Amino acid sequence: MDLSKEIQSLSEKIEILRKEIKQGKKEKINELVQARKEFRRLAKTKMQQLSAWERVQLARHPKRPHTSDYIQNLFTDFVELHGDRRFGDDKAVIAGFAFFEGIPVAVIGHEKGKDTKEKIERNFGMPHPEGYRKAIRIMKLAEKFNRPVITFIDTPGAYPGIGAEERGQSQAIAESIMTMGGLKTPIVCTVIGEGGSGGALALGVGDRILMLENSIYSVISPEGCAAILFKSQEKAPEAAESLKITAKDLKELGIIDCIVPEPLGGAHLQPKKMFRLLKRALRNSLKEITNIDPETLVEKRQAKFYSMGRFTEK
Repeated sequence: MDLSKEIQSLSEKIEILRKEIKQGKKEKINELVQARKEFRRLAKTKMQQLSAWERVQLARHPKRPHTSDYIQNLFTDFVELHGDRRFGDDKAVIAGFAFFEGIPVAVIGHEKGKDTKEKIERNFGMPHPEGYRKAIRIMKLAEKFNRPVITFIDTPGAYPGIGAEERGQSQAIAESIMTMGGLKTPIVCTVIGEGGSGGALALGVGDRILMLENSIYSVISPEGCAAILFKSQEKAPEAAESLKITAKDLKELGIIDCIVPEPLGGAHLQPKKMFRLLKRALRNSLKEITNIDPETLVEKRQAKFYSMGRFTEK
């Protein structure tokens, strides 16, 4: 992505200048000031002009913070639980319990992995049925002990392999959606990167749905849509515009509740700032729903999702 490379280059230059100044090269201060001004100007201008396809590329950026990063920086005392008690453990889904600003919570999220070895272990963030069944197990434990559930969505979609289908992939996704729909505890879901198809929705039924500014959420990838409609993946940018997959589009459509702003240039350039911004959004969301009685919470959540897709002809 040329846009990302240009901003990334400036970001790297700023980091180098900062290190040189720390080493005593005070003559670099003016150059650093100018580089920062140029970065802010360029990033602010360019980020406002991003197309849907460019946001798709940002959502997929390999250095974008993952679920494991948010767990490490937003929560304390995280204890990961493994296995679905039927077949095995799926590393494409991280699940466990932790504390969020002193509040005990359940945390569940897709994990793509960072280097090649981990990406293979995590199956590139595409869960098998075991991952969703593990998530369901943690959700039910959270309900039992009255703990809010916080989910992080970042997957191209559920794994479509034969083995996954043989072990009940579609049923596991459906059960996860059904479980979240009736769970008598607060749920906050955040799309942090890619939100792909049912594999994303399986962790996306909540009382508050958040999306990072440069994340995407769709029933199908732009490439998949282009291949079906136009018989060519080269039309993916056009498909991305038509699908309405950006945070801005989905907020206007009423699919999500809140857009979490990202640092200039994207979450991958200033991850620490991204952690602070998302922590604030999660804190506010939990405050809004924590004191609602369980029965009312479930009724409102179900009404919210039942109303999606309704329209009135003029």
